Amino acid sequence: MERLSPETLFEPFDKATQLLQTALASSYLDAFLENAENLVDGGKVRVEDGVPDTETTAKLVQLYRSIDLSSADRETKRRLVQLEMLKVTQKDAIQATHQMTPDSIGMLMASLIERVTKIDHPYRILDPVVGTANLLTTVMNHLQSVTNQPIDGYGVDNDESMLGVASVSTQLQDLPVKLYHQDSIRDLDVPQVDLVVADLPVGYYPLDNNTKKYRTRAGEGHSYVHHLLIEQAINYLLPGGFGVFLVPKTLFQSKETAGLVEWIQSVAYLQGLINLPDELFANPQGAKSLLLLQRQGGTSHQAKKVLLGTFPSIKNRPEFIAFIREIDNWVVKNLAPNQIKENL
Repeated sequence: MERLSPETLFEPFDKATQLLQTALASSYLDAFLENAENLVDGGKVRVEDGVPDTETTAKLVQLYRSIDLSSADRETKRRLVQLEMLKVTQKDAIQATHQMTPDSIGMLMASLIERVTKIDHPYRILDPVVGTANLLTTVMNHLQSVTNQPIDGYGVDNDESMLGVASVSTQLQDLPVKLYHQDSIRDLDVPQVDLVVADLPVGYYPLDNNTKKYRTRAGEGHSYVHHLLIEQAINYLLPGGFGVFLVPKTLFQSKETAGLVEWIQSVAYLQGLINLPDELFANPQGAKSLLLLQRQGGTSHQAKKVLLGTFPSIKNRPEFIAFIREIDNWVVKNLAPNQIKENL
C-alpha cells in the first residue's frame, strides 16, 4: 500500500480540528488535542453532555475513516503533528518559547549524534525541556533507523499543554516515551540515560532557592536557566554518555562563563561546539550552536582536538557533505577509543 504524505493526512485531520473547535468553543490547541486523542483511541469520538452533537460526530467519524494512519510511518505522523501545531501557533498566537524546534535543526542534531555514539545496547534518551517532543522524536526516529536496539525516551516539562501535545504525538507514533510534568531544575524522576538532547530555553531562572545545589548558579541574583539545565542534564547521564544541546552562539561570552567552564571541566569533556547556518535564524543575535558534552567516566576521554566549525547551508549539498565527512574523520581520530565497549 502506498504510504500517505503528511500533507495528504493534514487536510482531513485539520478539518476535524476545526469541527471540534466550533463544537467545543475551545482554543485551537485544545481542539487539536481532542482530535488527536480521538485518533489514538481508534477514531472514536468522545461525547460528553451531548457535545459534539450527533451531526458533528457523524462528520468526525467520516473524516477519521479517511485518515489511514496504519499506512503512515512514524516520521509521517510526527510531521503531521508538526503541521497541525504550526496551524495552532497561527490560530492561538502561541508564544515563541512554546514553538517547536525546527526540523532542520533536529535533523542536524540527529546526524551529529549518529556519528558520535555507538548504539550497540538498549538505549535511553532524555529531553529535560521536551515541550511538544518534536526534537526528541526526531532524534529517536533517526537513531532507530540506524540500529536494531530498542530506544526509550524520557521527557520532562513544566508546561502541561505542551506535554499534552507530546503525549498524543508519541502515542500516534507508537514511541516508547515516558513524560513527566515537573520543573526540570528540581530532582527528576527519570533513570540515568545514555544521551541527553535539549533545545535549551535562554534567560534567568526565578526560583533561587531551587538552585542552591548547583555549581553553575550565579554568584548573586538569578542564575541562567540554560546553565542550570546543562548541569542538571549531565547529572542524569551515564559515564561516557553524551549531551547535545542547542545553545546561544554567545554561550561562552557572558559574565558567568568562567563558572560554567570550570564546572564542565570537573565533570565532563567539552568535545564540540558547532555553529548552525545563519540562514536558520531570522535575527543574527538569535543564532544558535550545538554544544557537545560527554560525561567523564567509562572509556571517555578529552578529544585531542575539540570539534569546532559551522554547518554549511543545507542547500549547498557538496559543502554540507564535505563537512559531514570532516565530522566522521574527527570521530575516528578523537572518539574511536570510546566506541570500544569494555568487557565487564
